[in-house]
Amino acid sequence: MKEKSNKKELLNPKLDYVFKRIFGHTGNEEITFNLINSILENKITKIELGKNQILEKDLLDDKIGILDIKAKADNNVNINIEMQIVDKKNIEKKILFYWSKMYIQSIKEGEDYEKLEKSIVILFTDYNLESLKDIKKYITQWNIREKENKEVVLTNIFEIYIIEINKYKESENEEEIDKWVNFLKNPEVVTMKENNKAIKKAKEVLEQISQDEHERYLAELREKYIMDQKAIADAGYDKGLARGKEIGERKGIKKEKIEIAKKLKNMNIEIKQIEEATGLTKEEIENL
Repeated sequence: MKEKSNKKELLNPKLDYVFKRIFGHTGNEEITFNLINSILENKITKIELGKNQILEKDLLDDKIGILDIKAKADNNVNINIEMQIVDKKNIEKKILFYWSKMYIQSIKEGEDYEKLEKSIVILFTDYNLESLKDIKKYITQWNIREKENKEVVLTNIFEIYIIEINKYKESENEEEIDKWVNFLKNPEVVTMKENNKAIKKAKEVLEQISQDEHERYLAELREKYIMDQKAIADAGYDKGLARGKEIGERKGIKKEKIEIAKKLKNMNIEIKQIEEATGLTKEEIENL
């Protein structure tokens, strides 16, 4: 009789904790280097990863920057990579804040502005941005450009890349970034036949942490926190919607009462009787 396998299913690489364990973990520079170069089209030659450790308390917090990935490319380019799986409706402002923070921190107080370093934000989202709904492609690059002469970029120190994973559609002629997005969407499809060594290594790292009980615990802890926060936000939205409906209904009733009062007043019905019929105050009726 064939023994039942105890192998656990793969963790979701789109979960920010898992994403950072794959791409932001010291020792995985080869993986992150390949991912970044697939987006920047091979413009960098080496990277260093930030050594910020993930603490358990960080998984139960949503402060800016806790689970993002910081990398330094070619000693003079700062890169921030983040994965977002829940739409909080403010991501555009958040990534601009990330960029400005990186840019400002690239020089020390008193140093010449010439020493300011190029800063790049790479954002992965597991949802579609409302502001980009008319753009069909899944990856967009943003710079500061002149309004009428869009080919003119003011400066090359500013770059933002937004990768909307849900917009990705598999094709036969895939670029390297397509393969990475496919891995994030369907990690189980990556096989030994994959010719990108970095993607194969990313799959191996994912398999390792997926079989580690403590890693699974941390990933599940983070996922529960995110889902709880989403439920709270959704409940607040539903409550606000119900409250808005209630207010709307009240306004509709009040408007109807006012119309009735106007008609009664035009018929020279006594104000006292109109008060009793509509529930409006004497002052409200007199002001009609």
